[in-house]
Amino acid sequence: MTRGAHDTATPCGVETGLRACPENERAEPTYRVLSAGPRYTVRATTFIVRAPPPECFLMKLLTSLSRGWMLVPLTLLAPPALAHLGYPDTTSVTLRREHPEDMFLGATFGAAVSHDSGKTWSWICPEAMGYGGWRPEAFFWQPDGTLLAATGADLLRSRDGGCTWQTHPYFKSRGLWPMGLASPESTPSRLWVSTGRAATPNGLFRSDDGGETFTATSLQSNTPDTRDNSVFTSVKVAPSDTRRIYVSGSTPNGLRLYRSDDEGVTWEEIPQPFPEFTDTRPYDLFVLRVADDNPDHLWARVSWQGWTYVMESKDGGHTFQSVLHPENQTHDGTDESLIGIEVSADGKTLWVATPTRLFRVREGDTAATLLSLPDGNACVERKGNLLYVCGASRVHDWALATTTDEGATYTPLYNLPDTRPPTCPAGTPGHDICRNFWPQFAPTIGADPTLTEPEPDAGTPDAGPEQPPAPPKKSGCSATGGLAPAAAFLVLTTLRRSRRPNPEKHRA
Repeated sequence: MTRGAHDTATPCGVETGLRACPENERAEPTYRVLSAGPRYTVRATTFIVRAPPPECFLMKLLTSLSRGWMLVPLTLLAPPALAHLGYPDTTSVTLRREHPEDMFLGATFGAAVSHDSGKTWSWICPEAMGYGGWRPEAFFWQPDGTLLAATGADLLRSRDGGCTWQTHPYFKSRGLWPMGLASPESTPSRLWVSTGRAATPNGLFRSDDGGETFTATSLQSNTPDTRDNSVFTSVKVAPSDTRRIYVSGSTPNGLRLYRSDDEGVTWEEIPQPFPEFTDTRPYDLFVLRVADDNPDHLWARVSWQGWTYVMESKDGGHTFQSVLHPENQTHDGTDESLIGIEVSADGKTLWVATPTRLFRVREGDTAATLLSLPDGNACVERKGNLLYVCGASRVHDWALATTTDEGATYTPLYNLPDTRPPTCPAGTPGHDICRNFWPQFAPTIGADPTLTEPEPDAGTPDAGPEQPPAPPKKSGCSATGGLAPAAAFLVLTTLRRSRRPNPEKHRA
């Protein structure tokens, strides 16, 4: 443990008339490699604390105990790459509409962005994105350059390609938690947001100006006339008929699917009892996708007794059937969470991504095919006939690849060690915050930690000025963060997520 120098003759403090702690006496995350193998590297993050004098520590300890926040500082000080206690992985793929050369990868370590069709990638740290523990599952990148994401707690947006992020004031000021976000490709200026904060008013909200302003639709809960405690988990728009909207939800009386055929003016409430799931009630109904060519054809997910099921409806949401039947598995569904699904243009082929595996289900199949790749991490996104698939660099040397043959072969597009330092312009959080982390973060993904001056980035036009005020710099005893001095040598080792082997015989 490295201890910062301090004047032992003069204690530190404020309320008791003690001196302030020196600025450099604070906890700083550092990254180190524990061991390396031929296919992966095990890394850990170590907190080396420049400790303040004992009396300063005691004052902070008493303050923490009085407030009951004993463990919070340790969580807040977790470094960006490994705060999730897992491997650094990509989690979602977003292509900017009408500008496919611009690509945005959500990741467990923030994001990676490319403005040259995937030839080069630069890092955006999670601190600059401001989502805290609510990491977005997906993003929308509009033609005008605006990035949007619903985190489950906020609606985030960036107007400069991910360098600066702000929370949308409409939902924040009303205490609403955005969970679902949809925007039809034919009308990108129209946005739909569903909210799902328990025991509060929730609803579906509409924007016709790209998210600048929102208005409530007729689908609302906990209004003055009713206290139904409904939450609305997801919203999807039919690509072939944008008047058709589906919203999934949960009420005290069970799961519901809400359907509108007039762009949200009126709604049909369709109870979803799922009678095949007995003993206990299913939960977490999320509408996932509507077929490109048929507004009555859709897919949803539901959970029951620790299992996740992918459900398909061909009658506009009135009935559903489970369609994910993994090979060599007696139980239907998957025992992992669901990252997402993708569907072919004709609706006859389905891909299902879990945190470690990718399945393919073709129309008429009695069992889902477990693809041999990716292995250890997965996500999937389709653009035309091209599939973008997340993978695990530590296992097969790519974190993003494309396939034109439904997952039989892949063309690598991005490998984590190729990540470059942040290229955001000076004065943005993506530059001023993230570049400070880069020398320590880069080794955790095998990248070059050298900092170079970023070139002007013209890949994304600025959608408008949006500069949040810089947070005040911490100093004195407050810089030690509660119980941080007690965590003088805290090591957060990465934990491999359990997964089943992917035998070669399962290759398509």
